[in-house]
Amino acid sequence: MTHVPHELAADFPEHAERIAELRRTDTHFARLADDYHTQNKAVYLAETDLEPTSDDHLVAMRKERMRLKDAIFGYLTRV
Repeated sequence: MTHVPHELAADFPEHAERIAELRRTDTHFARLADDYHTQNKAVYLAETDLEPTSDDHLVAMRKERMRLKDAIFGYLTRV
């Protein structure tokens, strides 16, 4: 499969090690990351017409991906 854009480690390279650590040690973070990965892949498949969908559904999928990414970023930047 080709490279799927918006992978967490690529979008947050400064947090790549912390992302890997939290995926192993924090079940809540791991679930957020898994949900993000699933949503990101679905958006990619829709955007590339491998799994076409309506424009409204694609917009909703992108908003959910953004919500998850914001939650992950908040988690990563907590002190």
